[in-house]
Amino acid sequence: MKRFAFIIHPITANDVIRKFPWMGFFSESAIEMATRYMPPVKTSYIEGVRSPYGTVDGFFIACPLTSKQMLSLPEEYVVDRIEKACHKAIKMGAEIIGLGAMTSVVGDGGVTVARRLPVPVTTGNSYTVATAIQGIHEAMNLMDRSIDDSKAVVVGATGSIGAICSRLLARNVKELTLLARKTEPLQRLRYRILNESGLAVKVTTSMEEALRDADLIVAVTSSSDAIIEPEYIKTGAIVCDVARPRDVAKVVAHKRPDVLVIDGGIVEVPATVNFRFNFGFPPGLAYACMAETMILALEDRRESFSLGRELSLEKVEEIESLAMKHGFSLAGLRSFERPLTEADIGKVRQAMSKQMKMTQQGNNVLVDNILQPRYNTKLKMVE
Repeated sequence: MKRFAFIIHPITANDVIRKFPWMGFFSESAIEMATRYMPPVKTSYIEGVRSPYGTVDGFFIACPLTSKQMLSLPEEYVVDRIEKACHKAIKMGAEIIGLGAMTSVVGDGGVTVARRLPVPVTTGNSYTVATAIQGIHEAMNLMDRSIDDSKAVVVGATGSIGAICSRLLARNVKELTLLARKTEPLQRLRYRILNESGLAVKVTTSMEEALRDADLIVAVTSSSDAIIEPEYIKTGAIVCDVARPRDVAKVVAHKRPDVLVIDGGIVEVPATVNFRFNFGFPPGLAYACMAETMILALEDRRESFSLGRELSLEKVEEIESLAMKHGFSLAGLRSFERPLTEADIGKVRQAMSKQMKMTQQGNNVLVDNILQPRYNTKLKMVE
């Protein structure tokens, strides 16, 4: 039987406490000090991943650094810790390894890690992109919206996932704005998209400016904290949050019922897979990056499929095709780890309609206040 492993890590100190409850007596800084020296941990054994073409099993291996530590500690130190987790997986028989969450972001996107290992490594980003685009189209259909008429924004556009999402969206959307921290990479991506699709995209480093008029927002940054707040989003917007940790603040779900937030990159694994690990989903669901590793194992494709900062359109299309072959599929639409029902969609539409009416009424009052004095002046002149 072919075997895979997937490297995970705690998002926050609370995730460490879930695994080791006794650590709840310590402060966050004390927990993070301890995790700096903890060895990699076998979190669970995964079985039941099968398709008509084969069966594989695998492991979740934890690199015990939080997201904040992954981004703040020296890069070489973090890469070394990820490499140690991978070596533990290899000793347990893994023939291909997937890098999850921040382990796929640190340094050069897995290239150095792969170069140091005797087995292939993948970030899973190609299938993450494929499922995010699928989810966007499904959300658009449910909201009776057309992507062809949409003004789209990609937040974190110059990252590996952001860049390929931008290139794919440029084929369909009416307008596209690219948002990232640095202008120079944005300009390079802008010219690449212009050459590929003929679409003249906008670029900006201002979150408020970018999201003000956006109908569709794709959030794919590597931030350790939420960066999209309720006041940034316009009424009726669809937001696809692909980032883990998430980019969209949870308060958006409560304060902005007039926008639709969907979780990107969540799929249903075929057969009766048993992860033996609770990462917030019902049985049988997984992140697309995890699923890519499983798909490659089922295919016996021992290659570093998605790696580095540059993803290819061809590989996104290929992994989407392989996923269909083996029975992996988009897990419906979910929002903040909850399944979205028809009733939920109806509530968003209702809230959106109500907000738009209130906005229109406010605009009408403003126009009346501006024009009324002029109208009265005109009457006096006629008299």
